[in-house]
Amino acid sequence: MVLNYIWIAFFLLAAVCAIVQGAMGNTGVFADIIGSTFDNAKTAFEISLGLTGVLSLWMGIMKIGEKGGMVNILSKALSPVFTRLFPDIPKGHPATGHIFMNIAANMLGLDNAATPLGLKAMESMQELNTQKDTATNPMIMFLVLNTSGLTIIPVSIMVYRAQMGAAQPTDVFVPILLATFAATLAGIIVTSLYQRINLLQPVLLITLGGLCALVAGVIWGFSQMDKETMDTVSTLSANIILFSIILAFIISGMTKRINVYEAFIEGAKDGFTTAVRVIPYLVAILVAIGVFRASGGMDLLIQGINWAVESCGGNTDFVASLPTALMKPLSGSGARGMMVDTMTTYGADSFAGRLACIFQGSTDTTFYILAVYFGSVGIRHTRHAVTCGLLADLAGILAAIAIAYFFFG
Repeated sequence: MVLNYIWIAFFLLAAVCAIVQGAMGNTGVFADIIGSTFDNAKTAFEISLGLTGVLSLWMGIMKIGEKGGMVNILSKALSPVFTRLFPDIPKGHPATGHIFMNIAANMLGLDNAATPLGLKAMESMQELNTQKDTATNPMIMFLVLNTSGLTIIPVSIMVYRAQMGAAQPTDVFVPILLATFAATLAGIIVTSLYQRINLLQPVLLITLGGLCALVAGVIWGFSQMDKETMDTVSTLSANIILFSIILAFIISGMTKRINVYEAFIEGAKDGFTTAVRVIPYLVAILVAIGVFRASGGMDLLIQGINWAVESCGGNTDFVASLPTALMKPLSGSGARGMMVDTMTTYGADSFAGRLACIFQGSTDTTFYILAVYFGSVGIRHTRHAVTCGLLADLAGILAAIAIAYFFFG
């Protein structure tokens, strides 16, 4: 229901902006809007088509892991934490292992692996759902963890900075890590309040404290490296971990004496079906976002924020970077384009350029994730998922601004 209202709001706001611009003589805005609808519909199909191969690969691997027992091993190992954070999922259920695999892939910046693993987790949780069109508490907690975008190794952002001529492309690494960690913690806290989960339980306190210590250790370790070493170590670590997971799953299947090849084919077929199923949801959300952008609504919003900050006597240095922050919940590629545009306009080493990079790495594409993950299992009633996801995004944005002023202001 919430997505329904948001979807309608995009079109209504776009219509108002287009009428205003038309009245001011910019009649080309209507052609831009129509062109955007077709372009984004095509983009949605191309994204789904591109997902087909990756989905088939990873769902095939996950099926081997299920039959070989690796997913159950992960579920049992994480049971003490996940039974408290996801209390509605039975102990030892395969969904726990799928959730962990998705979160681990996201933390390593392995987007191509994270999406199919996340879709598999959604399918596992849907098996426990008694109301098939309504999101469950575990689904919402899982999606909020995804939308908060916790990433330890933001390789792609550092590559973009290098391409744009940054003197130290890795100088945003620590700020991004801090901002995305703040968004994730906020998401967990907000969702737990909605779902009445007690975060003061010893196991959760120890786990969150351990994660804080891990983040601090990663920050310290990478801060001791130069750019070349940091890029090499982060990329190599991600690739080794990913390949190790594939090998572990295959070896587990061989140990259990299952037909590994047949198990892979069985899972891969599900990947193709899932990729086709998400096409309508992607078309709907990407077209709505594209229409709003083409109407000039985003530009008007930024101008309004700039005026409001100036009127209050505040520093407006951060406003130039806001298009990336506001676009990120809507479109990953759109936010990436905004980030590059900001660095091109103001310079990669400018305050605005660095802050745009921190925005890009601090959260994930909330509406895209909701559309794809909920759409893959036919969820129509999202309950508090959008609210919690956007609050996590807001925490990430505010943390990014504060951290950018601390490091670069």
